[in-house]
Amino acid sequence: MSGDFLAQMADSSRARAQAARGACPETRLLGAARATAPPPKLRLAPGDFGLIAELKLRSPAAGALSDPGTDVAARVRAYAAAGAAAVSVLTEPERFDGALEHLRLAAAALAPLGVPAMRKDFLVDPYQVAEARAAGAGGVLLIVRMLPEAVLEAMIERARELGLFTLLETFDARDIERLEALTARIGTAGLLAGINCRDLATLEVVPSRLETLAPLLPRALPRVAESGVATAEDARRMGQAGYDLALVGSALMRAPDPAALAADMVAAGRLARRASGTDAR
Repeated sequence: MSGDFLAQMADSSRARAQAARGACPETRLLGAARATAPPPKLRLAPGDFGLIAELKLRSPAAGALSDPGTDVAARVRAYAAAGAAAVSVLTEPERFDGALEHLRLAAAALAPLGVPAMRKDFLVDPYQVAEARAAGAGGVLLIVRMLPEAVLEAMIERARELGLFTLLETFDARDIERLEALTARIGTAGLLAGINCRDLATLEVVPSRLETLAPLLPRALPRVAESGVATAEDARRMGQAGYDLALVGSALMRAPDPAALAADMVAAGRLARRASGTDAR
């Protein structure tokens, strides 16, 4: 994802938000969001390790990862049964073949199991946070470098108002500095700090960045390793590095037995955290 790619995705996301607002005014959407049953909470004990398993039908870098006819409910239930703490659902339609309907289906399937769904997209407007809540989500992902300070704070405020957790995605030390300044202003309630180890210039995943950057993350926030985690051994390294969670998409989508891989990752990460005694908070 180059900087140009992020800018293109932001423009596309704004257009989607504008079209959605034209079809459903924000006051009506907020009413629907507040009337939706409360989603399950993200639960993770200090010193533990969990998995945010991802439903991702396509990747711009890797192409199609699953058939468009994927049984969304069956897949996310399998992730939950394997011990996933949450399930991330791509809703971006142009590059990832995502849809809000996937989020609705996933949230409905996960709610009886006590596992929250998280909307993952290139969100740029508080309206889209309300869309996520109305679809049943328990959390949203926001990309720190894509959003002006005022917009980022407004989106976090909306998420807090609606009872959603927010995963704040960073890519480098400068992003993390901005995240630290943000939390100094608005506090840490409901926030998670993520590092995506994809190099924005080359589009390549650089897993070593996860370990290099982890000590820079605010200690008060749960830490999430994003990208570059494909095996149980990778999860073990993340647990050893002090991460609380790993967000895994492509590896699970490609796995012959995604539930088995998810369970192995959770077990390996937990063993490493307990053996090392690390606690990000």
